[in-house]
Amino acid sequence: MDNGTEPYIQRINELARKAKTVGLTDDELEERNELRKRYIEAFKGNLRSQLETIKFVDEEQEDSDTNQHK
Repeated sequence: MDNGTEPYIQRINELARKAKTVGLTDDELEERNELRKRYIEAFKGNLRSQLETIKFVDEEQEDSDTNQHK
């Protein structure tokens, strides 16, 4: 999923590594939280967009359409 989120992911991962080793400053904690928020919003937007393009097909209707073309 690269709809502009790759820099967020890279920085989130950097901060995660640092959090595990030396810890994060207050500014870095705020940055991490903001980046996570932006990433989640981008993910939701992408998912919403994908869901809006789904077309539901009624199986009975599809079968009757197939029979008409024979």
